Amino acid sequence: MDQATLVGPDINVGNEVLAALDAGGLKRITALLAVFPEYGDWRLVLSSPSLDAMNRLDATEKIYGILQGRFTHLLPPLMLFTTKDSFIRELHKIFGKTANVQGMRLGGQMIGGRFIEAAYVYRIA
Repeated sequence: MDQATLVGPDINVGNEVLAALDAGGLKRITALLAVFPEYGDWRLVLSSPSLDAMNRLDATEKIYGILQGRFTHLLPPLMLFTTKDSFIRELHKIFGKTANVQGMRLGGQMIGGRFIEAAYVYRIA
């Protein structure tokens, strides 16, 4: 399936989401826009130790509660992962010591048992 091309406004939405989550008190956020073959569209992948103790529904509600009313444009679908997920763990293992990952592009590779068609990295914390 062909995914939409990622352009500047899409990238800016992710930056705005991260700024809102930072202001909302989430700590050590890992975030990237990614296309996984099972979905075929861009998804905003998020992980934070601040969400790990919550079940998925509560974590999703917390994020949408922070973001509520801050955006007039469409947000990409969110995917939440715990910091213990093999995908997030391998991202940290590979890129955790990289000084600056913002803007790094990934794609055509397996990470933690997931194939990434394309990705734009905001932060791996």
